[in-house]
Amino acid sequence: MTGVDDTGKAILRNMLLGRWAAEKLGMTGQDAEAYSDALARATVDPAHSDVFSRIRRDFDAAGVDQSDEEILRVMTELTLKAGNLMPTATGSSVDAAAVSLARKLTPH
Repeated sequence: MTGVDDTGKAILRNMLLGRWAAEKLGMTGQDAEAYSDALARATVDPAHSDVFSRIRRDFDAAGVDQSDEEILRVMTELTLKAGNLMPTATGSSVDAAAVSLARKLTPH
């Protein structure tokens, strides 16, 4: 597995995690999508890559009752799901897909 493959999986995991968290926060539509995209963008920005802390802060601020253990359990499940959703073949097609996704999510 290459670093690009890992980045693609992390981006996908954080998008899925963002959708889960947005639902818990009562977000829908464009708000939920923006929240999910922000978590995915954080994957490629080392200064903002601690998605667990962001979700913990957002849940606390909104009064969402979720334990750290539950958040970490969901993160682990979604990491496995993201790995299963990514193409398993190695080579340029996987690398290109991950790079394309990362570029889309990187702020310009």
